[in-house]
Amino acid sequence: MAYGRYHEKFSPNHVFDNASFPGGAGQRLCVNGTPWILYVFQECVDNIWEYCSVVIGLLSMLCFLLSTLPQVYEAYRHGKVEQAVSMGFLLFLLSGDLSNFAGCYLTNQLPIQIVTAVFYIFTDVILISQFLYYKWKNKKSQKNPVLKWLCLIWCGVITVVCLVLPKLMEDDNTQMLNSQSNSVNVLEISGYAFGYLSSIFYLSSRFPQLYKNFKRQSTEGTSYLLFALAMLGNGTYGLSLIVILPALKSSKSVFILNHLAWLIGSLGVLFLDFFISAQFILYRKHRCTELNLLALKKIPEVEPLLCEDEDL
Repeated sequence: MAYGRYHEKFSPNHVFDNASFPGGAGQRLCVNGTPWILYVFQECVDNIWEYCSVVIGLLSMLCFLLSTLPQVYEAYRHGKVEQAVSMGFLLFLLSGDLSNFAGCYLTNQLPIQIVTAVFYIFTDVILISQFLYYKWKNKKSQKNPVLKWLCLIWCGVITVVCLVLPKLMEDDNTQMLNSQSNSVNVLEISGYAFGYLSSIFYLSSRFPQLYKNFKRQSTEGTSYLLFALAMLGNGTYGLSLIVILPALKSSKSVFILNHLAWLIGSLGVLFLDFFISAQFILYRKHRCTELNLLALKKIPEVEPLLCEDEDL
């Protein structure tokens, strides 16, 4: 959940440098490109550097898509998610994903990126809904079937909206660009602004969780896989941009500048996740020490009996 997620990997400055498609005026055909990448991503990949970049980028996307599932299960198993997860962490995460979605929409990204951005929002809504559900349930300290059904209906509505929204947004975006071709630059600038905004939100999301863990002196109730997969996703995302640099025919500085917002977000969050990883290690050792002390406290109660037996 990232926090510099798979943003604008296939940006307009990169996608159509070497590729064109039937009906495209003034562009040459992609003769030596990889067929499945051309079909799925509409990108002409004709060298090993670009191919590795795409594969690593897909790995990054997969990590982010799977990152929230361990936390959903951990919250279901633990049942006290409001004590383990910071609400600020979830709200900043949702704000970052909303900004990411706005950036993808305004810069007219590929459908797969829009669908992925909507899926991120969907997982955020599930986490927040789960947080509120267990908070209310634990506060009432009793089972409430009405609350359960309300949450199920809410999740169902959000699922339907997330399934329908990408198609509606894609059609609307195409019509808008066809009718307002002069405003494309303004939309792209706004999209990049939302990219920087999403990076700020992603960076800000880690601080409430760091403080929450520090205040509790524990990470119990949070899944480390959530942050481990986010670290892997952010790391592979940055690597996918670095790998492609030798194959660029255009200016490398312009390419880095176009992706700077998401690089700052991904590498910045990767850095902060190392501190969260340190908390998991530190507080787990602290927990083991407490358990050992509790075990040792029970030994003196048994020792006198053992000593009496030995004397006898």
